[in-house]
Amino acid sequence: MKILHTADWHLGKKLDRFSRIEEQIDLMNEIVEIAESENVDLVLIAGDLFDTFHPPTEAVDLFYKTLKRLSKNGKRPVIAIAGNHDSPSLIDAPDPLARECGIILIGQPKAVVAPLILEDFRISKSDEGFLELELEEHDFPIRIIHTAFANEVRLKEYFGENKEDELNLSLKNSWKKTAEKYCDENGVNILMTHLYMNKRGAVLLEEPEGEKPIKIGNADLIFSDAIPPQIQYVALGHLHGHQNIGTENCPVIYSSSPLAYSFSECGQQKVVTIIEAFPNEKVSFKNMELKNGKRLFRKTFSVIHEAEQWLRENPNCLVELTMESDTYLKADDNKRIFQAHNGIVHLIPKVKTQSMSQNSASKSIDVTADIMELFSDYFKSKNAGQEPNEEIIELFKEIQKN
Repeated sequence: MKILHTADWHLGKKLDRFSRIEEQIDLMNEIVEIAESENVDLVLIAGDLFDTFHPPTEAVDLFYKTLKRLSKNGKRPVIAIAGNHDSPSLIDAPDPLARECGIILIGQPKAVVAPLILEDFRISKSDEGFLELELEEHDFPIRIIHTAFANEVRLKEYFGENKEDELNLSLKNSWKKTAEKYCDENGVNILMTHLYMNKRGAVLLEEPEGEKPIKIGNADLIFSDAIPPQIQYVALGHLHGHQNIGTENCPVIYSSSPLAYSFSECGQQKVVTIIEAFPNEKVSFKNMELKNGKRLFRKTFSVIHEAEQWLRENPNCLVELTMESDTYLKADDNKRIFQAHNGIVHLIPKVKTQSMSQNSASKSIDVTADIMELFSDYFKSKNAGQEPNEEIIELFKEIQKN
């Protein structure tokens, strides 16, 4: 059985003022093409389907059209769970219609998916946070323990008031109970969840910049030793870089977001994960690199023309640009930089710190001195000894005239 694992689509997300919807359209097409070329039997989408609780119309439209194509109009099951960016009610709302297309949408952590019979597959068993699929082309079932993201209110509802102490243990016990009841050696057994998970005692994994944090201290940290031994593969969502925090016997995979959504993701190769699984055997998996989407760069220059040259040589990207200089950037310098590239998200001027001598730092104020000298001394006192540039001086003179 072949399974495609993806997550963290964040449809509708912007990077500052830059829309990413055209890139997302290309990436959704690419994921559909991979599903077809790899002839996968099942698609798992592990949360953060949208970027906000109220996504724009074009993002919702892209989501449903993509899922319909992935499902091949009901021939291939597609299972998507809510992440911390998703509204559970929005994810659950179209379920009755989506099910007719082979799409299973799960918004709540302990959802019970209703039985379903289609021509090519059926949901043969269902319980809180669990479903079993039987596919016509395979003589064994696939069992999926699913846990959509739960915010603090839902965590208290499902796992009690003392969630800081109880969450990890409650999930462990819940997954264990479900696995012991349903996940025997005669089927493929998978856990899919959108949570912050890590190995016990390992270095904490960084959440992406701009991402709504799940991990507050260690209160919401789930350890991978909570995974039942029957599970052969864990499909995770939330962290945007591909990572395997599991073992040889049980890979625990953050599949990655399909697109770099913050500058902390510069240099990450985005992928979807293709899994091959059989009952009572180690799963194998491979990463399929995604080719579409603009790359993100963090670049630092100290010479304007060098920055211009690099920007012109790399037009199809988004850039966070830091300009280091001995003085503040002039308006003409800013204009030159922005004319060189239409994908500058942030331009960060960084004035090199100049140390002030002890004498100048403690210099007494001579109120009889020339006004420009006083202004220059004041400016330097507020800017680590940096002299005001010509534009600032001219602006001060204009103020003086008025």
